[in-house]
Amino acid sequence: MPICEACLDSFVQVPKPACDVCGRPLPAFANEPGSARNEGRALLCQACRDKTYAFERARSFAVYEGALVQAILLLKYEQIEPLGGWFAERLAEVVKEQGSALAADVVPVPLHRQRERERGYNQAALHSKPLAKKLGLPHKAVLLMRTRARPEKQIPTLEERWESVRGAFATRPGSQVDNLRVLLLDDVLTTGATLDACARALLEAGAKSVVGLTVARAARNPLPSSSEW
Repeated sequence: MPICEACLDSFVQVPKPACDVCGRPLPAFANEPGSARNEGRALLCQACRDKTYAFERARSFAVYEGALVQAILLLKYEQIEPLGGWFAERLAEVVKEQGSALAADVVPVPLHRQRERERGYNQAALHSKPLAKKLGLPHKAVLLMRTRARPEKQIPTLEERWESVRGAFATRPGSQVDNLRVLLLDDVLTTGATLDACARALLEAGAKSVVGLTVARAARNPLPSSSEW
């Protein structure tokens, strides 16, 4: 692989405590259970206290920083399949930690057909396919499709990020979605907007539940209007 062992070893796993729903690290709330816990049962970030997301929960392998940023870029633009396989092994460990709660049909977040045609592949499938094989779960890469392309702007604002994916995904016509439990795979969870939009499309089509799983997790504020940071 075009990435050294030292870089692989430098990836920082998502620290705890973290939000029980979206998995966002919440170190500031470690000693404030009264302000962050929902009736003493769940540790929730502001977004999840406001029930922002349609997915049941989301989990990630490591924090999106340092060498992991470069590794994600290699995965996204260079089609490094061995790196996708390495990430799949790490994600399998995350799934096993969660137990049977994440056992479901594996679905990668899709690219718009034009973008996938230009790139030649979907980077999310580089780790979703080997993950499904490792876990012995069905891999359904064609279940979901992106109906509206992502804007060309490289660094969108939080508002633009949410707006760009709202209603941008749909299940493929003829797909059997009723009562499916979906494990939705992507490379990075930044605001959660993409996973949320995909989850809404799947649930509206009849899916029973959607759980998100990503290689990396950005420890940032997902809410445009919130001051929590």
